[in-house]
Amino acid sequence: MTTTTSVPEAILEAVGGPGNISSLTHCATRLRFELHDASVVDKAAVEAIPGVMGAVPQSGDRYQIIIGGAVQSVYEQITSLPAMKGGAAAPSDAEVKAAARARARGKNAWVDAFFEYLSDSFRPLLPVLLGTSIIIALEAVFEALGYIDTRAPIKPAWLVFTDAMFRSVFYFLPIMVAYNASKKLKIDPWVGTAVMATFLTPNFIALADPSTTTGVTCTTNEVLDTQSCTASVFGIPMQLADYGGQVFVPLMMVAILAPIYKALTKIIPANLQMVFVPFLSFLIMMPVTGFLIGPLGIWVGSALGSALAWLNTTAPIIFAILIPIIYPFLVPLGLHWPLNALMLANIDTLGYDFIQGPMGAWNFACFGATAAVLVIAIRNRNSAMRQTASGALFAGLFGGISEPSLYGIHLRYKRIYPRMLVGCVVGGLVVGIGGGVNASTFAFTSLLTIPVFSPMGLYALAVLAAFMTSFLIILVTDYRTEEDKAQDAAALAAAGGVAGGAVQADPAETAADLAAQSASTTATAVQDGGPAPAAVPAAPPTAGSVTDVVAPLAGRVLALADVEDQVFASGALGNGAAIEPVGETIVVTAPAAGTVVVAPSSGHAYGLTLDNGIEVLIHVGIDTVNLGGTGFDIKVAQGDRVEDGQELVRVDRATVEAAGYALTTPVLVTNTATFASVDAAAEGEVAAGDLLLRVTA
Repeated sequence: MTTTTSVPEAILEAVGGPGNISSLTHCATRLRFELHDASVVDKAAVEAIPGVMGAVPQSGDRYQIIIGGAVQSVYEQITSLPAMKGGAAAPSDAEVKAAARARARGKNAWVDAFFEYLSDSFRPLLPVLLGTSIIIALEAVFEALGYIDTRAPIKPAWLVFTDAMFRSVFYFLPIMVAYNASKKLKIDPWVGTAVMATFLTPNFIALADPSTTTGVTCTTNEVLDTQSCTASVFGIPMQLADYGGQVFVPLMMVAILAPIYKALTKIIPANLQMVFVPFLSFLIMMPVTGFLIGPLGIWVGSALGSALAWLNTTAPIIFAILIPIIYPFLVPLGLHWPLNALMLANIDTLGYDFIQGPMGAWNFACFGATAAVLVIAIRNRNSAMRQTASGALFAGLFGGISEPSLYGIHLRYKRIYPRMLVGCVVGGLVVGIGGGVNASTFAFTSLLTIPVFSPMGLYALAVLAAFMTSFLIILVTDYRTEEDKAQDAAALAAAGGVAGGAVQADPAETAADLAAQSASTTATAVQDGGPAPAAVPAAPPTAGSVTDVVAPLAGRVLALADVEDQVFASGALGNGAAIEPVGETIVVTAPAAGTVVVAPSSGHAYGLTLDNGIEVLIHVGIDTVNLGGTGFDIKVAQGDRVEDGQELVRVDRATVEAAGYALTTPVLVTNTATFASVDAAAEGEVAAGDLLLRVTA
């Protein structure tokens, strides 16, 4: 049990602290750590942190922690912690080389590095790709209703402009990929961007026009009705192509540019690098890309696409079943990125993609399984699973993102995958028998993007079949083993009717952990020869009896729902009230006798197990953990025995407010679930020691 009260602090502690972090990034659902020593991470401890859906150790010292849709917020909170702002200690040259050798050991490290390169080159582009897919979906809806014709030879200006709104992303995709890939390989991203931009300029495009450029030869393929041109540049033939929308070319180009760029920075004196490193990089890589990498990249993409196209044409039913079956195994490993790149290549070369249709069967089979888990969780009053499944289902149906379902649920329960695969097969079979489904753009397969698929009716039928098959099978047979059901039943009984579940820690489990931490602290003190706190044992409360909890500080009472922090306002950590403190020096006291079970060094929060059995969390300010203890005069430590009215901390208002933080102080009963009710009993102004909450047994 971590002694910190915030999820970011708990995660940072679990991975060994800032000194153990070499780098930290995130994707759509995962925190991606590069650690100096991953062996110190306890996977079970990480997965016990509230809000963590799972942990994925990787080869070398890479480590992924699954958060879900809130990953951006958690990432920002971790990076803004005072410990992180101070920066991890810079490793010595020997340590850097040792870490590099450790990461290089074993073939899996190279595989992980390759797929991380792909992932981090595409990941930042997902929002704009999704945004443009909605524009295309709306166009498809209006065209299906007969309001517009996107294929007309002459179109109204507003429709041409609308086309430009989404084609900008796809046409300039090579530049965006080059930028991200360069950042991933730690070279100046604008150098990689400039190299790739060369091949999207009007000047390069004019090379294929014999009427304006000499030395150009073009031939026409009568069978495919395509034209290929070659230009003589410096007396060397250069195969010309339209690089708009290409993704393999920038990936290959940057992979070659990176070692050249880094070598130039070692050779060229520091005072000349600003000019001559980019200049020489351009002088080398622009011709290399034009003569070699560009044509090769297009050939690789075309060859892979052609192979899949052959399978799709020769055995469409096998292809339509194969794609949704392999995706559940590719996505958790991050191995689906090459297929995503092929989808983009197909759209660029063919004008459509045939992979995304069958892929939709997998996604909706996944979401159907999640929906069944949600229904079962509601039926069994499993609050933690209900929260996990509802969030994952929303992210899936409206965002097309499967990771929250996979990491939060499916990979944790061994009964789900085989049942979900039946839904994949059924959905793929519908696509195959119907003759295949094409997509007009790259789109995450959600409810909102159904219109981009053609024929839309066939696709809608396929994803519905996949969804309902998984949903019904899991709903009837359950996703839990008998052992899982027994654990849920025990958790339900222990929580007085609110199941904690075995997947993700919830407030009731957190409260139980706090009590356990208190007992552990006491026992450790005795074993170490220290005096045990003179705790007063709590008598079992009589049903219906009411216990008053007094205000630990003076100020104006606020309803918990009015706190500008959703974690507190939602009651996720327990019911209670909040206080807007008064005075230049804010004195926070113990509301009753008990034991301090949480007292982080930042001084911003205190967890107390009172002698009457009530567990109280006093959180001084919002996000004040970021101050790292500045402005907080801490009077107690974890494990201390405190009496009614004893000071816990003194806070300097001017210091906190000057840093831009609010002093709103939530006072919560974290074991709310063990009582009949926890109600605010005060309004307006209160003094320390005045009635604040009433707790009914």
